[in-house]
Amino acid sequence: MALQELELSDTAEECMDNCLDAMQACEWCADECLDEEMDMSRCIRLCRDVADLTTEHARFMARNSNYSAQLAEACAGACEECAEECSRHDHEHCQVCADVLEDCAESCRQMMQQAA
Repeated sequence: MALQELELSDTAEECMDNCLDAMQACEWCADECLDEEMDMSRCIRLCRDVADLTTEHARFMARNSNYSAQLAEACAGACEECAEECSRHDHEHCQVCADVLEDCAESCRQMMQQAA
């Protein structure tokens, strides 16, 4: 089965794409934070949580799971918290991550509304 054959709504496809972008941004940000002079442990932990949550949410959306709405809510909350933390830091990786996470949180909230 080709990916084009998946029967997902436009909202779900956008959310899945944003979740995968968020996973990549968070993995990059967490890795870069390891090299920073200041204590970045909160940023790293949040980025790792978001990377795991968004990956799982994308997988659940791909199989049209009944639990996608609950994961969308968890992802949106985690993305918002992590974006807030990342935006506190001047590092380029944190700023990029915050921007990506804001988009992901918004699309996850749209998924929640679609599922309701």
